[in-house]
Amino acid sequence: MSDIVIAGVMRAGAFSPNHIGNDAAIFNATAEQLRKRGCEVNVYSEEQLARGEVTEPIILNMCREQSSIHLLQKYEDEGRLVINSGYGIENCTRERMTRILIGNGIPYPESLMVNTNEAVKPALKKAGIASCWIKRGDFHAQHREDVTYCRNIDEAQETLQEFFYRGIKRAVINRHLVGDLVKFYGVVGQPYFFWFYPFDEGHSKYGYEAINGKSQGLEFDPKRLKAICADAADALDIKIYGGDCIIDDQGNISIIDFNDWPSFAPCRNEAAPYIAKGVLALIKQFKDL
Repeated sequence: MSDIVIAGVMRAGAFSPNHIGNDAAIFNATAEQLRKRGCEVNVYSEEQLARGEVTEPIILNMCREQSSIHLLQKYEDEGRLVINSGYGIENCTRERMTRILIGNGIPYPESLMVNTNEAVKPALKKAGIASCWIKRGDFHAQHREDVTYCRNIDEAQETLQEFFYRGIKRAVINRHLVGDLVKFYGVVGQPYFFWFYPFDEGHSKYGYEAINGKSQGLEFDPKRLKAICADAADALDIKIYGGDCIIDDQGNISIIDFNDWPSFAPCRNEAAPYIAKGVLALIKQFKDL
């Protein structure tokens, strides 16, 4: 019997929009890599987690349900090892993420955090923001409409009102940045880091990649991107991560989204062993405490 017994909790389908298969695939590939390294991995659903069926001291998870996150935080406080941390997952909800990244000096678009029943046109005019992105601030995106591109401040006000009618109370408004859209994936403590141009590769969740369009191949420093992502992961307390950034015509890098354990879809086979190695390194630290 293995000395390392891990509970693996898969992501509920509602939080894998257009990526249910990809999220399951990277999770299963990572579990298999851990088993090859001598670990016992018992796989659960978020529903089983909610029913109290997860009793292992180590929990590897892709959870996004609010009740699951709070339960993971409780288990973490009680002394279990939780990867990604329930606190880190909560930090990746939009308003928290925006406050944390800006507060830690991570390059990020100028943003407003607002109530959805506010009149925001004066604030947008004052900030000189025209085209922008409005994103639900309270939780992870579940629907395409939870992230909306607005071409002008009139559209922004209308979109915010739609959020209000949908029962979403808080929103983040990000200035739209012009440049190359780059998607990235990484694992804290491991050399692995992968980036690519999603529009060029036809990789999309909601089709938003078309806003920035085909990449221009603007020059930037990939080592700088990896360093920024490492700083963001540290600030947010996330070990397995991915996200998106914009490269402007001066080579400046701005994170526009940062996610707890995304699908790693274009690089799954290469990433899974490194995710497993990262998990084992965290387990060793946990056992040595």
